[in-house]
Amino acid sequence: MAKANKIIITCAVTGSIHTPSMSPSLPVGAIVHLHARNPVDGRPDQSPEAFGPFLREIKARSDVVVNLTTGGSPFMQVTERVAPAAVWKPEVASLNMGSMNFGLFPMLRRFKEFRYDWEPQMLENSRDLVFRNSFKDIEYALRTLNETGARYEFECYEGADKVAF
Repeated sequence: MAKANKIIITCAVTGSIHTPSMSPSLPVGAIVHLHARNPVDGRPDQSPEAFGPFLREIKARSDVVVNLTTGGSPFMQVTERVAPAAVWKPEVASLNMGSMNFGLFPMLRRFKEFRYDWEPQMLENSRDLVFRNSFKDIEYALRTLNETGARYEFECYEGADKVAF
């Protein structure tokens, strides 16, 4: 008898590359593939404490598979990005498989008004941003998260995918 192939589809609704001014519908909560945001200003927040309120609620109300990001934001160090998954021990954790240029600065031409002061500076700072995921970083994430029993969503990007022209 052939074994059925199972397909898992993830959805990173909040992500970390968009800012609140880019969409009035940007959620500060999350579903399935989870990123946390500061509820006051929409800034990406990779502290384990930021994940607690919605993780508890999701677990209490559903049996959905939880996939926590270890991508967080390209401005964060790997130790900060892995912390929520290490603490909360999700069924799945995302794992970026390499470094990449992460240029969001062209969005400054598209958006002239911003809801929060941090948004334009973050976009401008991406002009010289490499989202670091070195072999050492990947090994750190694997070593840390293997102890949690998490499985991985391996995120592999071609360098041109993350330039928003």
